Formats: sequence, C-alpha cells, structure tokens
Amino acid sequence: MTDQHGQRPEEPPAPDTEPAQPGGPEGQAAVPPRLNKPQSRGPQFGSMGMPAEKSMNFGPSAKRLIRQLRPERARVIAVLVLAVVSVGLSVLGPKILGRATDVIFAGFIGSRIPQGITVDQAIAAARAQGESNFADMLASMRANSDVTLAPGLGIDFAALGRVLLLVVALYVGASLLMWIQGYLLNDAVQRTVMRLRRQVEEKVNTLPLGYFDNQPRGELLSRVTNDIDNIQQSLQQTMSQLLTSLLTVIGVLVMMFVVSPLLAIIALVMIPVSIIVTQQIAKRSQKLFVRQWTHTGELNGQIEEAFTGHELVKVFGRSKEVEASFAKKNEELFQASFGAQFVSGIIMPAMMFIGNLSYVIVAVVGGLRVASGSMSLGDVQAFIQYSRQFTQPLTQVASMANLLQSGVASAERVFDLLDAHEQVPERTGTSLPADRHGRVEFEHVSFRYQPDKPLIDDLSLVADPGHTVAIVGPTGAGKTTLVNLVMRFYELDSGRITLDGVDITDLTRHDLRGQIGMVLQDTWLFGGTIRDNIAYGNLEATEAQILEAAEATYVDRFVRTLPDGYDTVIDEEGSNVSAGEKQLLTIARAFLADPSLLILDEATSSVDTRTEVLVQRAMNALRTDRTSFVIAHRLSTIRDADLILVMESGQIVEQGSHEQLLEQRGAYYRLYSAQFSGAATDLDAESELELESVGAGVPGAGGTEQLAEPEVGPAGEG
Repeated sequence: MTDQHGQRPEEPPAPDTEPAQPGGPEGQAAVPPRLNKPQSRGPQFGSMGMPAEKSMNFGPSAKRLIRQLRPERARVIAVLVLAVVSVGLSVLGPKILGRATDVIFAGFIGSRIPQGITVDQAIAAARAQGESNFADMLASMRANSDVTLAPGLGIDFAALGRVLLLVVALYVGASLLMWIQGYLLNDAVQRTVMRLRRQVEEKVNTLPLGYFDNQPRGELLSRVTNDIDNIQQSLQQTMSQLLTSLLTVIGVLVMMFVVSPLLAIIALVMIPVSIIVTQQIAKRSQKLFVRQWTHTGELNGQIEEAFTGHELVKVFGRSKEVEASFAKKNEELFQASFGAQFVSGIIMPAMMFIGNLSYVIVAVVGGLRVASGSMSLGDVQAFIQYSRQFTQPLTQVASMANLLQSGVASAERVFDLLDAHEQVPERTGTSLPADRHGRVEFEHVSFRYQPDKPLIDDLSLVADPGHTVAIVGPTGAGKTTLVNLVMRFYELDSGRITLDGVDITDLTRHDLRGQIGMVLQDTWLFGGTIRDNIAYGNLEATEAQILEAAEATYVDRFVRTLPDGYDTVIDEEGSNVSAGEKQLLTIARAFLADPSLLILDEATSSVDTRTEVLVQRAMNALRTDRTSFVIAHRLSTIRDADLILVMESGQIVEQGSHEQLLEQRGAYYRLYSAQFSGAATDLDAESELELESVGAGVPGAGGTEQLAEPEVGPAGEG
C-alpha cells in the first residue's frame, strides 16, 4: 500500500507558469485554466497573491449547471407539469374572487333601487335625472351574466358562498400540488449535488500531482466543500421560486389581457423599466460576487496554513504577522461581500417602487372605468390583484439574482476544477509476471517540470532485486523526483522505466503502486485506532499479521504502554502520539503491505538514535528479496547500501558502494566529510563552496552531528 500523502516534487512549476496543453507531461498541467494561484510551500504568513480577476461568464456556466440536472429529467418534467397546474389554479383565483365582489356589489346596488321596478326602468330614471355614469354602470351590471341585479333585494349569500367555496378548493389544490412539486424538486436537487460531489471526488483522484503542488489546500477544500454547498443552496432556493415566478408571470399576463387589454398595456410598460434597472444593478454585482468567493477561498487557504503551522508560528514569534495578514485578507473579503450584497440588495426595493407606481396607475384608471361602466368592480379588483401578482414574481426573480449569481460563481469555480488536465490515461491488458522480484531499470530517462528548465536528462540505472539503492545529494538535486517517477506521480518526457521487465506505463497505476511500499519523511495518519492505521497497508490483513508487523517495526513496544493498546484512537493531526511514534506506525504500515519494491524517503528522520537502530534492523528484514530506494540526508543510515547514487542537478554524478565512493574523494566524499570529519577548517575551499551552494551549515569542532538543510520547496526533503 502506498502512503503518498504529503509527497511533493522538488522543483514544481512556478505559480505564474502557463498550463500545459493536453498531451504534455503531467507535471506541467499544474495551474487550472482560469486561476493563477500561488504555490503552497508550507506555512506562508505573508499576504497571499491575488488571482487575476476575470468577470464571471454567467450564461455558459449557468447552462452547464442546468445540464447537471439531465439525469433527473423525469422528476424535472413532473415538477414542470405540477408547477403549471398549480400556478394555473392560483391564477384563476383572483378572477373568481372578482365574481364574489360583483355579487356583493350587485346586492348593495340592488338594495338601493326601489323594489317593484325593473332594471331598465331604473336606468331610464337615472338618465332622466342626469346621472348618466350611474346609468351606464347599471347597464354594465345588467349585461354581466355572472351576477343578478335584483332591485330591492340585498346580497345573494347563496351565490356568494358557492363562489367562495370554489376559490377555497382552487387554492387548496394549488397548495397541495406545490407541496408535491417542492418534494420532487428537492429530491432532484439533492441527487444532482450528490452526483456533482462524486464527480469532484473522482476528478481529484485523476488529477496529476502537479495540480496539487500549485493549489493551496484551503483553496481546494473551499471548492470541494463551500462552493458545492453554495451551489446546493442556490439550486434549492432559486429553482422552485424561479420556476413558479416565471409561470406566474405568464399566467397573470394572460389573465390581465383577458380582463382588460388597456390596463394590461399600462402594466406592461413597467416591465422594460424593471428589466433595465435589474440589468444595471446585476452588472455591478456580478464582479463583486466573483471577488467575494475568490477572497473566501484565499482566506480559507491562509487560515488552513496558519493552523497547520501553528507551532512554527509560535516558535518564530510570527503571531502578529499572521494576525495582520489575516486581518488584511478578512477586510478584503468584508469589502467584497459587503459590496456584493449591498449592490444586489438594491434590486428588490427598486422593483418594489416600480411595482407600487404601477399599482397606483392601475387603481386610478380602473376606478375611472368602473365609474364609466366600462368595467365591473370585480374585474378591477381582480386586475389589481393580478398587477400585484405580476410585480411580485418579478420582484422575487430580481431578489434571487444575487443568490443565483453567487451560485453560478461557485459553479464556475467547481467547473474549473472539473476541467483541469487529468493524468495520462491508463493502459490496460498488461500485468506483472507471476514471479516478482522488484527489479527496476531506468532507460535513458528524461524529465522536467518546466520545458525550459532541465532536471533529469538521459538517466540510466539498474536496481537489482534484493538490493538497496541509496540516493543522496543536495536539496533540489532530483532525489524525490526520481522515486516519484517510479510511482508514476509524473509522466516521463522520454525514455522508460521498467519493473520486472514491464514498462510501468503499460500497467495501471493501481497495479503498479500495489507493488510499492512507501514511507515518507512527512508522516500521515488518519483519525482512527492504531490498529486501523497499521491495517491501512493491507485492508485484508488478519490480527496476527498486524501484530507481526507492529512487533517487527517496534511499534508494539510503545503501544503496549497505552491504556487502550491497539484500540487507542489517533486524532486527525496525530497529536496524541509523538513524531517518532508516528514514523514507526507508517513503517509498520509499509511492512504490512509486503511490497516487492520499497521506497524510504528519509523514513527514520523523526526517531531517536536508539529507535533508529531498531528500525534499521526491521528495515533490513523488510528489504530482504526486495528492491529498496532510500533517500537519505543522514549518510550514516545508508553506509550498508548495495549502491549509492550521488545526484546533482538531476544527474547521477557518482555511483558505487560506500567504500568505493570514499576512495574516489569526489562529491560523496565531500558530503560525508561535512557530516563526520570534524571542523570546517578541515575542509578544502571547494567543499566549503559546495556546502554554501546547497545551503548546508557548518558543524562544530570535532562534532559528529548532522547538518540541518533548509526546508526548501515542496519536495518533502528538508
């Protein structure tokens, strides 16, 4: 089982490097097309770089987000049908309520006409008295077949009750259909978001290592969590309201023309005004929403870095700098969020003002038409309700603009992740031979992270089964890159690497890495018991095999002292075990995996001297009949290696056994002398210059301590 967490290349592309085109080396496809992010090289406590601002491409991103609903088309169609019927029933309500108003008004007017005369006589009497408007109104009421104008009688409560019962039935039916629609829509949205999360998870597993080298972890986590949650909220809240609002606008518009074409035209005049106002405000808020979510991702990345490196912040006394950097980024997020919410929040009051203006005009004109007998009072009342229903959904659509823009902005960030260049496709059909020994051969291998910066050129070497190959050299020489190429974390520019005679590019990455065990300098443990963390190397291992691996790597020695033993729960940061104990657990995990090829990247750097001796014995047993690559800065740990490779600038400048390299008195001799030969005055000038070039310190006189190398770059070789 491969433990690859925390592993990074030694010389990743610079943050402003353009992304490679498809088909190039994986290491080049590090920057997603729409981002220009700073690299994450451990805790960074200064101001994080600002990405290049680009306005959101709203239309294509919104269409692509809607296309995510295609697998739920059956539910979506059902939602549309239910919405149409529900809105249709709701739209009929005001018209029928208008009939109730006409019944009441007819009863009121009828009670004022003397009993015993006909309506025609009442109209003639009104005209004779010069009340032509009243006469026209009576004539209009007589022509209305929905109501009966009976002189001398009051309100027809039986007719009024029938109308009201019909309205209640309509509204109850509309509400029930709306509830079913909301249920189906919620199901469709949740399934869509679940599918989107699955796509993101699958995408992350297919991205090359170079992509993560140039993405702050907080920024990536923000896309996977915050942005997807925001998409879910936006879809959930906008789709139902948006669909209902649009259908309501259409239905109400039809009924408005049915009731009064003149008043409908007056109401429609306000639509262009509403659209112009909404567009002008939305243009200003779009950029602000993109900036808001960009700053959110950057702030998450900065917080994650500061929390991860909290101990270093305290040790170096950088709390004030971290607080200042956080305050600056937090202020930028505040300004962007405040501006986005404030500008988009102007839409709703502006739409309400336009709606109220339309309401006043309709009421005045409608009242004049009732007085002239051109319309019934019930129709005016219905039209006023329709005018309210017409402006209300428009106001809702406008008020949802900020939420919709925010959701599409998040969707665009997620789509950027989904569109990032993936690893070179797998080849299938080839498998390793049944008799596996772990023979590794490099044949004229060349690789570079950036086209214009060579790193490894024309490298050839053979690691025989059962042999230990140690790789030493200054930081940035290409040591970790060499083993990353064996793991296919990066693809070669030219040449090939074979494992037991099979080109590793002919194997699936799963099959290849299943033959490799890896122990890194940067340990990784997950939240769970000690038993679970060891069993991660082989999920099918028995309890006896887990105990055997723990005993062989001296994990059992300290686990027995814990109150819960192997059931001790380790938190996600592993803070309840020491650094050396975490290192032993990762070694036990590799032991349990029983690989044919073993890679140790400064695997004993965190254990004490006595434990290191014990672990070295365990490693000797683990390396039996296996090929081992050992990256080491502490040269005392690799003196027994069968082959030592000395690398400088991606080239193997020396190779041989420990004794052979010392006799050559070359680069290895100078590195070894720097650690074990005493004071710096014993070194020649050339050695001193080389030590300065690789950033090494000078040991004290007569000292035998290891020189500390700076933690440079993301290679994990510090």
